[in-house]
Amino acid sequence: MNNKCDECRYKNTERDEESKKLLKNRINRLIGQLGGITKMLDDNRYCGDILIQISAAQSALSSLGYEILRNHMETCVVESVLEGDSNIMNETVELIKKLR
Repeated sequence: MNNKCDECRYKNTERDEESKKLLKNRINRLIGQLGGITKMLDDNRYCGDILIQISAAQSALSSLGYEILRNHMETCVVESVLEGDSNIMNETVELIKKLR
């Protein structure tokens, strides 16, 4: 694997192409939602309607985060535990707290 920086961390197990495609699709939908919110602001749309769209975008972003977390637990956490690194558990708990 070609590391791009010394302080960056990388997964040991690469995401498969289908998983990357699904995650990128979610991100693209989020980008579309945010663009829609921008357009609503430009069009002077009703505040309640904008807030509903913001809520939908927050929900979609949370869902993306939990999908990344699931993958993290299935790969990075399992690999670290098998290697005897129990510190991964504390890191994972902190990551879960940040997603809330």
